Amino acid sequence: MDVMIHFKEDGTKLCGFVEGEIDTFTASGLREELEAVKITKGMEIELDLSKVNYMDSTGLGVFVAFYKRATREDGKVKLVGLSNRLQRLFEITGLSELMDIETDKKVELS
Repeated sequence: MDVMIHFKEDGTKLCGFVEGEIDTFTASGLREELEAVKITKGMEIELDLSKVNYMDSTGLGVFVAFYKRATREDGKVKLVGLSNRLQRLFEITGLSELMDIETDKKVELS
């Protein structure tokens, strides 16, 4: 299964909806999509992962790289809608302490 991401811009806020499985085979596509995002100073980016049904360490690496780039460019990244499994993955790797994660919120893409 592939991974898909859709974006909706709302002023200085960018909302993204990620769907599918993020692993060694699909992570490069997600990485390319995230690298194409133009981050401006003060920009808020929310990524909804509620439809991500699997993610391995390669996927974690993609989100860490995006988080670091956004921080370097004075933007903010928040991950929302994580399943218990994904939340646990971020917790055991210590990334939940580094990144802004909100598990009970989902991005609205209308």
